[in-house]
Amino acid sequence: MDNKKDQSAEQNKQLTEKEQKELLAKYDPEARTRQYKGIMNWIVFIGLVAFSVFQIYAAITQSIPRQTLLSIHLGFALTLVFLLFPAIKNPKKKKNNLPWYDALLALMSIWVGSYYPLNEERIVNTIGTITPMEFWTGLIAILLVLEATRRAVGLPITVIASLFLAYAYFGRSMPGFLRHRGLDLENMVNTMFISSEGIFGTPLYVSATFIFLFLLFGAFLVKTGIGQYFNDLAVAFAGKRVGGPAKVAIFSSAMQGTISGSSVANVVTSGSFTIPMMKRLGYRKEFAGGVEAAASTGGQLMPPIMGAAAFLMVEFIGGVTYWEIAKAATIPALLYFAGIWIITHFEAKRIGLTGLPDKDIPKKSVVLKKIYLLTPIFAVVFLLLDGNSIIRAALYSIVITILVSLIRKDTRINIKKFIEGLADGARTALSVAVATACAGLIVGVVTRTGLGLKLANGLVDLSGGILLLTLFFTMIAAIILGMGSPTTANYVITATIAAPALILLDVPPLAAHLFVFYFGIVADITPPVALAAFAAAGVSGGEPIRTGVNAAKLAIGAFIIPYMFVLSPQLLLIDTNAVEISISVITALAGMTAIGAAVIGYWYRPVHPVERLLAAAAGLMLVYPEGITDILGAVLFIALLVLQFVWKRKDPAKMQTAQA
Repeated sequence: MDNKKDQSAEQNKQLTEKEQKELLAKYDPEARTRQYKGIMNWIVFIGLVAFSVFQIYAAITQSIPRQTLLSIHLGFALTLVFLLFPAIKNPKKKKNNLPWYDALLALMSIWVGSYYPLNEERIVNTIGTITPMEFWTGLIAILLVLEATRRAVGLPITVIASLFLAYAYFGRSMPGFLRHRGLDLENMVNTMFISSEGIFGTPLYVSATFIFLFLLFGAFLVKTGIGQYFNDLAVAFAGKRVGGPAKVAIFSSAMQGTISGSSVANVVTSGSFTIPMMKRLGYRKEFAGGVEAAASTGGQLMPPIMGAAAFLMVEFIGGVTYWEIAKAATIPALLYFAGIWIITHFEAKRIGLTGLPDKDIPKKSVVLKKIYLLTPIFAVVFLLLDGNSIIRAALYSIVITILVSLIRKDTRINIKKFIEGLADGARTALSVAVATACAGLIVGVVTRTGLGLKLANGLVDLSGGILLLTLFFTMIAAIILGMGSPTTANYVITATIAAPALILLDVPPLAAHLFVFYFGIVADITPPVALAAFAAAGVSGGEPIRTGVNAAKLAIGAFIIPYMFVLSPQLLLIDTNAVEISISVITALAGMTAIGAAVIGYWYRPVHPVERLLAAAAGLMLVYPEGITDILGAVLFIALLVLQFVWKRKDPAKMQTAQA
């Protein structure tokens, strides 16, 4: 008996910091770094701090020419990646020593990063031509970007970029509509390295300006303890509810998404706290892991940060402000989390779970004393709403975070923590920088070959010009392209390749880009490459594929909501009014409730198989934005709701039998 208790305690304990790091390293390439000691540790640390200091200086002065800024940004990132990230996942020997070949690659990265600043005047005066030195430097830069991305981000995006480069070179040999005149090596290097269409294109520009500062902002938020505060706040306000820990996971992960750009990191940090609580209460391992994976992935969809992809959207869409994107994404994100909340509630009711015991719930009065920790989050929103630039809003928010931290001793950022925050922010930015540089290769190929328009026409032709079919094919493409890629990179890929097909069918650009963004993110919980779900399984001890299936089931809203806002742009606050928004939100919530009941098989009582089919039909009709479907769905929804109460009161014995 004692052994069983010990095993149960071992199974349900929270992960230690060391275990969290090991789990992150297993599922997240960004966390697989060398742990140096001595002089190398100081060299890397100083390099990280210098990276952040340079970026802050560039943001404050805004006097560094664009191409010079991007070159130095890339040089820092490449050099530090080769110093920190080993060539293979689990080296058997000398894991924390720097091999000679990585030292050489780091030196080559310094050369690549400094080449443009040292030769800027000559390059500008001879634009359109390329010298032998520029050719070899550019070719080395392309190879360094691909290798650094493989190490720091993963193989999928590296393979995709390599295939695009091959397509650019072998264009004359491609079949059908994919054929183009091809680029020789000289033209390819000129495009990818010298021009602003390839490596030094829009994705890297956004990384070097907006994204880096917000990642630095997130690093300082972590130093204040705001991540733990999210958990405390969630437990205080959601812990007593039915199936409390699952709702705590949803609540905390939604807030955690404001400071994290990684689904896997969200899972491990908040999941090490919430998953053991869910298991102790009675949730199955796979369901507990699925809840955390779905909620943590949704953090990338939640404004204001949105996994940093919102900043890329500003540049890719054009003509819209960051605030317009964040505002448009708010209702869909809330509907997504509402869907997970509804499904976890029905699951808790189905298996008879209650809330957390009082002893595990902090007092609201105590938690609310630290509500000031949320000031920097509100400050970002206010500053952007007030018309400040993204760069200025990020800089001010960092200053506000530091000032807010001084209020209490336990949150205070001293000199040591400040310098550590600079290093942590730069470390987080490394994978984003090389991923966006790699994504720039893809964008460069698409721009020079016209591939984006060709693929868009191909998707439209395949669907016969039918919008729903085009949406479906675009969804499949976005999920496949998003598998194994970080938020920023998968958005760049899907926005370049998939979004143009929807825009050809007169879908508003903002709706089209959010559509592909959603499905690129959903790839993190869609088997077989469901990194967030696999990380959650590592925390819960559950079976990875089953955890992924549960996560996809819980996040069913993410597979429906994008269709809703494409067909009904009112949900994105496009050309609408308060009445239309209210109707759309109410019908959407009712539809999500019916779909949740169909998925779980429980509402106010167990749901009969026929009722499940009717509930699914009612839900789909309610989420489809047409007057007749809303009316039919509402009638069916009300009928099912009445039937739930009538049967529950009329025949409790049958209800108990069905529940058993």
